Parts: sequence; structure tokens; C-alpha cells
Amino acid sequence: MSEVDDRLVITERLGHVLVVEMRREHKRNAIDRRLADQLDVAFNTLEDDDDLWAGVLTGTATVFSAGSDLTGGGDYWTERGGQYGLIRRRRTKPLIAAVEGWALGGGFELVLACDLVVAARTARFGLPEVARGLVPTCGALFRAPEALPLNLARQMALTGAPVDAARLYEVGTISALTEPGRARDEAVALARQICANAPLAVRASLEAVNSARRATEEAGWAATQQAEERIGRSEDVAEGLQAFFERRPPVWHGR
Repeated sequence: MSEVDDRLVITERLGHVLVVEMRREHKRNAIDRRLADQLDVAFNTLEDDDDLWAGVLTGTATVFSAGSDLTGGGDYWTERGGQYGLIRRRRTKPLIAAVEGWALGGGFELVLACDLVVAARTARFGLPEVARGLVPTCGALFRAPEALPLNLARQMALTGAPVDAARLYEVGTISALTEPGRARDEAVALARQICANAPLAVRASLEAVNSARRATEEAGWAATQQAEERIGRSEDVAEGLQAFFERRPPVWHGR
């Protein structure tokens, strides 16, 4: 009997670049406890190995990530990385998101936690939480308005409707737009371009660029917690989740 490969995260070293690939495609790379833990291990390796200078985070050919696995009860916190092993991580090395297919909810929040984004033309991004009676809790409520024009960030957060890669490339959120199936290769090429430079200078530059962002994140997390607490015990949350699992339109009551 052949051994079953139960890894949900595959890593590959390409010189000074570490590629981190989510492999839970049958669940649209929705993040549960096991996937969060394996992502955390991968990002610990990227941070701790002096021979690794940059990273690429990607999914499969059909999906980046659908965000949190709603059957997991919100259990995806890690010690060093916070949610999903990445969302609250203090990183010193550049990380590039390579997106094919859908990046929804927490999947889009993973993208927003990276430094650069490469996406296929067929990629789609969205924050569908409001359609389930929820709010984004992994940074999108303050990172989206930083990475996108404010009105577009509002549109995504308030309508739940997805936006295509061409639109996000147009506004500068995506650094490079590729043909389908090319996002990973183009992201690796961009990472290698970064690694051609002095690694300490790159890290110092990244730290300086991100320092202003960190200064505002404490307030952003506080505001996110307030939003989460406001809806936390509402009837609409229960209805939204029940409707999701029952595959039917929710009936909202505003309470």
C-alpha cells in the first residue's frame, strides 16, 4: 500500500526563495487547525533560516483560499503568526502572494498580509462575510483601505461582491498580472529579482516601509474587535451561518 501524503502545505526551496503552497483544494484551501499549523511552520522556517531571503505564498491552480473553514469553530490561531500563521506575524523578509482562482474572505486577508501580489487574469478577490452575517476579522477592515482606494474597499466590505484581478491591478493593489497558470512562476521571478539585492538592505527597506503601517494596526485591530463584538451574539450571525450550511438565502432580522 502506498503512503498517503497528508501534508496540507508543501514548501519548495528555490535558491534563496521559499515557496509555500496550500494544498487543501478539496476544501478550496479553507483554513482549519491543521492548515494553520502547517502554514505557521512554513513561515517560521522562512523567518528563521538565514539562507532564505524571500517567500512566495500560493494555492493551487484553481483556488488561492476561501478563508476560514466555518466548520472549524474559529480555531486557526498560531503563537507566532496569529490567525492562519501569518496575519499578525512580524516579518522581516518580503513575502509575495501568487494568486490563481478565488481569494475570498480570509483568503483575501492572507493576500493583504503579504508585501506584493502577483495574480492571474482569472483571479477573483472578495470579502463575502456580510452575506453570512459576519465581519472580516483578519485585518481586511483596515488593510483593505490601505491597499485599495477607500471607496473600492468600502464596496468590497459592504456588498460582499467579488472584484476581478484586472480591477485590482488597475488600482495598484496587484503588482503583476499574468496569464492563467503563470502566477506562481512570475511571483518566483519577482522574488528572485528581490534576492539579487543585498538581503540586509532589503530587510531594512521593508522594515522602514512597513513601520508606518504597524503604527496604525493597533487601532485597526481594536476597531475590528469592536465590530466583531457588535455582531457576535446577534440573531443574524446564527441565521447567516445556518443558511450557509443549509445552502439557502438567509432571512435577516437586523437583530
